[in-house]
Amino acid sequence: MSIAAIESVLQQMRAAALQAGIAPPAGQGAPVAETGGFAAELKRSIDNISGAQQQAYGQAEAFELGKPGVALNDVMVDLQKANVAFQTGLQVRNRLVAAYQEVMNLPA
Repeated sequence: MSIAAIESVLQQMRAAALQAGIAPPAGQGAPVAETGGFAAELKRSIDNISGAQQQAYGQAEAFELGKPGVALNDVMVDLQKANVAFQTGLQVRNRLVAAYQEVMNLPA
């Protein structure tokens, strides 16, 4: 599912809430797009995960090539950090998909 599709669903939910007379919570009157919003935060998180993976793979390659100053323990720690970041991102994605499916199955 693309970010544009998620934002479209969020806009539809906001419009339905306004039609139902549900006001946004205090302090959240400004549209989400003005503050960067969910899509920007999601993209930033994915970029951080990708950066951690690229850095870890770069260090692993440097170690394999025998470059000085690259210790095995540093490589292993960076690979584990990248793995944990990826697994966390995967779990967040799974929760978002489950929440989306639950919202889509709500009776109209």
